[in-house]
Amino acid sequence: MYADIKNINISEQTRDKATQIIESCVHCGFCLATCPTYQLLGDELDSPRGRIYLIKSALEQNQFSLKSLSHMDRCLTCRSCETTCPSGVEYGQLLEIGRDLMESKRGKFQALYRFIVRKTLLTPIIFKPLGYFYRHSKITSKLLKPKKINSKVLLISGCVQPSLAPNINHSIKNILAKLNIEVLESSQGQCCGALDQHLAASSDAMKKVKQNIDRWTHQLESGVDSIISSASGCGVMIKDYPRLFKSSDPYFQKALFVSSKTEDIAEFLSSKDLSGLHLTELNVTYHEPCTMQHGQQLGGLVESILSQFGYTKKPVKDSHICCGSAGTYSIFETKISNQLRTNKIKHLNASEPNMIVTSNIGCLLHLQKGSSIPVKHWVELLDV
Repeated sequence: MYADIKNINISEQTRDKATQIIESCVHCGFCLATCPTYQLLGDELDSPRGRIYLIKSALEQNQFSLKSLSHMDRCLTCRSCETTCPSGVEYGQLLEIGRDLMESKRGKFQALYRFIVRKTLLTPIIFKPLGYFYRHSKITSKLLKPKKINSKVLLISGCVQPSLAPNINHSIKNILAKLNIEVLESSQGQCCGALDQHLAASSDAMKKVKQNIDRWTHQLESGVDSIISSASGCGVMIKDYPRLFKSSDPYFQKALFVSSKTEDIAEFLSSKDLSGLHLTELNVTYHEPCTMQHGQQLGGLVESILSQFGYTKKPVKDSHICCGSAGTYSIFETKISNQLRTNKIKHLNASEPNMIVTSNIGCLLHLQKGSSIPVKHWVELLDV
């Protein structure tokens, strides 16, 4: 029933980091009001404060149960609690440590299932033919070329986006072409590492992270001005690269460099003259992904850009609450995920929009499954 943490490989640095985060929590309970799973289930062990207690218990009492792992799994990693927390508790980092600690309790069949899902999504030669049958949208316009090249950017293609919604990156290329910006696109196999990291496969994640840092550092030193992400989940992962390394690690400074050069497409466009662009649909409701408002702290940025083209912001009830996608969460925790989606779509449709737009491929696909109106990435509306 219980596992002994002494038999689990955990470095002193990781233990010290976990202890530091735990001690920063003052148990005020502000996180309870913004935690999606606590709001649905009403169990404090399915809240950030409760999960912090479970991780602390594992670290101090040298044991944890199967139920503890279930409570870790039910967390969406939305980081809404971090936005609310008055003490600045780095809950997302602590959760990853806790998941790594407790992964050894997972049953063999469940572990195998998660491994298969992870590898399928991250292996283009397998996922591309499968993804064709689940494609959300196809390319709808001609590819444009810049009339002249003023700068060059690297666009992170994403693991599933090129197969399931290729029009997103295509639209970004056309938008940037109109701004005379050349776009280099990473291959579909260059995963940011987020999926591995969130599924307690940290060693696999680190391999990808280091490969990306080496590759992208070289490109940044060879004429690329910025790294652009159109999937906010990838963006927050890349911006978090520095925290994966000790300050004495040679990769730390390179990670800082890569992170400092990484921008969400909204960040990048917010400083550009967009007067030559147009919006194809004004009656839309914007769903702000957790990775934008909580992970990257870019709340309101997309709507401020859309407002330049006549869009009027529509208030959405519980806009801070996750839609239930959360990477692979919708695959492994379907009941909670579907309930969150039902609630979210109800609130998004309250203003009777013609379309829902968002900034993350996971949110887009998840919402579309339960929506009777189209769901698109907001950049697609600017590819006119």
